[in-house]
Amino acid sequence: MAAMLSILFTSPLAFAILAAGLLLAITIHEFAHAWVADRLGDPTPRVQGRVTLNPRAHLDPIGTMAILITRFGWGKPVQFDPYNLQDPLRDTALISLAGPASNLVMAALLGVVVRLAIFPEVVGLILTYVITINVALALFNLIPIHPLDGSKIILALLPAETALEYDHFMRRYGILVLILLILPWNGVSPASQLIWPAIEKVVSLLVGF
Repeated sequence: MAAMLSILFTSPLAFAILAAGLLLAITIHEFAHAWVADRLGDPTPRVQGRVTLNPRAHLDPIGTMAILITRFGWGKPVQFDPYNLQDPLRDTALISLAGPASNLVMAALLGVVVRLAIFPEVVGLILTYVITINVALALFNLIPIHPLDGSKIILALLPAETALEYDHFMRRYGILVLILLILPWNGVSPASQLIWPAIEKVVSLLVGF
């Protein structure tokens, strides 16, 4: 999938379809974070108006621009207060996991529709684009680099001392590492080289080709 800005000039219709799929994927992703945090006892996302499927509540300008340029990005982070959680470490990991998991569930459901082949081929192609966007958003956000979801999930899996050291390092340098990952080098970003083969395999598994 080429960078979306280049698609805008070659095929405006394809760009519109990808943009709509991206909007849906980000909205589902951030809503899942907010909903799980709310269910686990923290009212912060609800107070901030994040427990909603309104896309305007979830778009992050920088994250969206990153997707348009590099095809990887993020939505507006859902804020929550760990002191409102019963088990802050575990529940933070669950809240973080909810976003990528929601995208994978969405991709799997759409994959079933594509496999049923009850629509014209062009609709199946559009749905495959949307599936790819959801899988890409999920796998990218599982990379354990701050501020991506994976950085919070891995803290619940590491030994306590290692987790503290890792968190300290990531909070200082995570953004820099992330920028280096998504910036194109010779036309291809390291993030793309790292996870795009996995994205293609997951999409192929879901749609059956």
